[in-house]
Amino acid sequence: MTIRVIIVDDQAMVRAGFAALLSAQADIDVVGEAPDGRQGVQVSRTVHPDVVLMDVRMPEMDGLTAARELLSPPPGVVHRPKVLMLTTFDIDDYVYEALRAGASGFLLKDAPPADLIAAVRVVASGEALLAPSVTRRLIADFVQQRPAPRRDPALRLNGLTPRETEVLQLIARGLSNQEIAGHLVLAEQTVKTHIGRVLAKLDLRDRAQAVIFAYEAGLVRPGDSD
Repeated sequence: MTIRVIIVDDQAMVRAGFAALLSAQADIDVVGEAPDGRQGVQVSRTVHPDVVLMDVRMPEMDGLTAARELLSPPPGVVHRPKVLMLTTFDIDDYVYEALRAGASGFLLKDAPPADLIAAVRVVASGEALLAPSVTRRLIADFVQQRPAPRRDPALRLNGLTPRETEVLQLIARGLSNQEIAGHLVLAEQTVKTHIGRVLAKLDLRDRAQAVIFAYEAGLVRPGDSD
């Protein structure tokens, strides 16, 4: 199956470079591009991509606003692509808010080409791009600025079983499904089942939102060891 991608960035050279790199992959097809968030939303709703590469800072409409429009579309709009945020800075409040809004992760613009290709494939498969340590650091840094856990997330934890709470805690610490399975001495498929139940019970879209939820609920705190 071919992954359909659009690139939204205000720098023409960046769009051209990313398009050339991705189009060279047999399983990726670049189906559109846009120089700002507003046009990016329009292009996305026209060509229905699987993944949107979205620059954070752009004129007309920034990447955060555009991501929110794509991930929480108005009534009548069914298509919701995966959104991968692109940024020059590894610590950026726009990126944090985009992850809260449902973006599947973020990637630094100067990441190696192989990382970009892998990121598109990971996000298209339905996983959140949480492997880079900077993602977890970004989330931890911004949650640390909040004086206390948010009350609603903490209360929602009551709906989880002890095992589900434990799995959520390990997700937030950055462990993969395989690592969680090893840590809890469970089959990897069992871990996947627990994760699915956690996301469903908490009404979360993916692992990125689960990490943020865990920090905001006070289940995991910045500086906790893996």
